[in-house]
Amino acid sequence: MTRKPTNHTPPHKDITAVLVLGDGSLFWGYGIGAAQDIVGEVCFNTSITGYQEILTDPSYAGQIITFTFPHIGNVGTNEDDLESLGTAARGLVVREDITNPSNFRNRLHLNDWCCKRGLVGISGVDTRRLTRHIRLNGAPNGVISHRPDGKFDIPALIAQAAGWSGLEDMDLAGEVSCTENYTWDEVRWSLDHGYQNLDAPKVHIVAVDYGIKRNILRCLATTGAKITVVPATTSAQDILSLKPDGIFLSNGPGDPAATGKYAIAIIQELLNSNIPLFGICLGYQILALAIGAKTKKMHQGHRGANHPVMDYNTDKVEITSMNHGFMVDKDTLPNTAKISHISLFDQTLCGFELLGKPVFAVQHHPEASPGPQDSHYLFDRFMEMIEKHAKT
Repeated sequence: MTRKPTNHTPPHKDITAVLVLGDGSLFWGYGIGAAQDIVGEVCFNTSITGYQEILTDPSYAGQIITFTFPHIGNVGTNEDDLESLGTAARGLVVREDITNPSNFRNRLHLNDWCCKRGLVGISGVDTRRLTRHIRLNGAPNGVISHRPDGKFDIPALIAQAAGWSGLEDMDLAGEVSCTENYTWDEVRWSLDHGYQNLDAPKVHIVAVDYGIKRNILRCLATTGAKITVVPATTSAQDILSLKPDGIFLSNGPGDPAATGKYAIAIIQELLNSNIPLFGICLGYQILALAIGAKTKKMHQGHRGANHPVMDYNTDKVEITSMNHGFMVDKDTLPNTAKISHISLFDQTLCGFELLGKPVFAVQHHPEASPGPQDSHYLFDRFMEMIEKHAKT
């Protein structure tokens, strides 16, 4: 158990930042990025690559990310690896000082990138100790305070962390979703050509944006789909008026039950249309709610790029990227659905299909960015489903 400090004086005179948890735990360090205070849920991610993609993933809205890999900053930053235009995470916690970039694609040092985007961070933290704290006690609320003068009002920061409402009952999808429709035809990046555009789309997919990652859109486009992205609150009637061949429910942040207050009825109407439908992450969770299953907050969540998942359709194990703090309770899945994927870490539900309908969804992130590409086949499976449905 972490001992709560009673001495609120920084241990060194050059300290410029502190991470304060709601239970009073203090982690002193050195400021990164913007000089301000930020509050959020403190989680940890075990990925060894892709910190820029992680920090711009809208699924991290409301969260402060602890990176367990010590060398953050080594490939710098660039404009190609953004998963959204805005910075989604609220803050970052790292062990070592930001590593100087050494990569031909680098355009800006990570610290400068954080300053430019108003992102707050802290280095010099014992991230092993912090990760153990989260594993034992669950993901806590916390505040990063970056003060170049080294002066901190610790009691006020503890109160701010303890008083934050947390992610339960919080609809963050509405905050990160687009505000109007737009089209997408950019395919996945390649070393020789960068990003290219799809020349001759085979189908039209409407993607509901709960906080969609750009690489999801690229993976869909790479299968041959023209995509229309619509805001999270778009009605089923408006979605169907776009005459989609397939419908995609995206990833996103926050409590699925909170987003479900407006999204469940929309999805239920879309299911009645019998148009092929594919959901990922938050989209998967809200789809589960729409068919009568339940979701619940996890103790610490799954966040990393080495999560083994069994695909029951092929009996193959795939190594996946995950990023979620809520889960679908597999014991509440109705008999109209069958389990398709299970986590081999803890046996939590990672995917299901609807019986008699062209509908499936997964909890993990098949688009990776960062992470392995073992699950890219799911986008091809969706395209095959769309093409098969078009022939019937």
